[in-house]
Amino acid sequence: MRISEMLKDAVRTKTYQNAIYQNRFLFKDKVVLDVGAGTGVLSLFCAKGGAKHVYAVECSTMAETAREIVKTNGFSDVVTVIKGKLEDITLPVDKVDIIISEWMGYFLLFENMLDTVLYARDKWLVPGGLVMPDKTSLYLTAIEDAEYKQEKINFWEQVYGFDMSCIKKQAMVEPLVDVVDANQIVTHAAHLKTMDISKMSTGDASFTAPFKLVATRNDFIHALVAYFDVTFSMCHKPIGFSTGPKARPTHWKQTVMYLEDVIAICEGEALTGTMTVSQNKKNPRDLDVTVTYNFKGKRSQASRTQHYRMR
Repeated sequence: MRISEMLKDAVRTKTYQNAIYQNRFLFKDKVVLDVGAGTGVLSLFCAKGGAKHVYAVECSTMAETAREIVKTNGFSDVVTVIKGKLEDITLPVDKVDIIISEWMGYFLLFENMLDTVLYARDKWLVPGGLVMPDKTSLYLTAIEDAEYKQEKINFWEQVYGFDMSCIKKQAMVEPLVDVVDANQIVTHAAHLKTMDISKMSTGDASFTAPFKLVATRNDFIHALVAYFDVTFSMCHKPIGFSTGPKARPTHWKQTVMYLEDVIAICEGEALTGTMTVSQNKKNPRDLDVTVTYNFKGKRSQASRTQHYRMR
């Protein structure tokens, strides 16, 4: 994910800024750890918000750039940039009062830094300390997407007179990260999982959750769409943002999983099933997603298990 894309994501960056600037009472004279600091913008917000000291940890070469940005803006006495893998570094302090991080990946959990944040929490956070943000929730909805499915998936069945359907199989297995038009949504959203970063353990990011998607109109379902919300619940007035199709777009967009079946659903009918999300055993940064769905409607029936892999 490009740094410029993340910084230009006003929804993301402004929410972090507001969570800090509007809650200076949380930061006053506190020691903060910024996990995966990137350019150091969150560390600078914390410094400006009254933090006593901020340790900005970044393992990539971006650490040198962050150090220069901190110096240029006159915060070198408050923000210390540490280059290295968080699990390998030594902090100059025993404990920190606040951990701040922008750890979320596509589909919330793809290529995320959650394990690193939890490691930092268990090693350095004082009892009663804050993790920011502290809550994330994953949601699922369903969309009509005939045009795109035809263009991106079914295209491979007949390519200039040749059968390339083996590529179609690959295309079906890999979820698509894209911005979904809110007008395509056919059902209510179902809540899959909420994670409390201040309390959860590493294994909680792998889960199986049931879903029930109730149609809001007569339409066809071609794909499921996953998105997430982020909350800073410790603020004087809780603040957060959504990456859903009805919210202002973010660089996380939404995650689209195409179904083998085209489901003709009538208003009030429900598509039910379960979703299982787990880290891939060979590459923990990859995600394995299994969806089992059942539908018995007036105009169509479907029952299937599909496997997806984000890589």
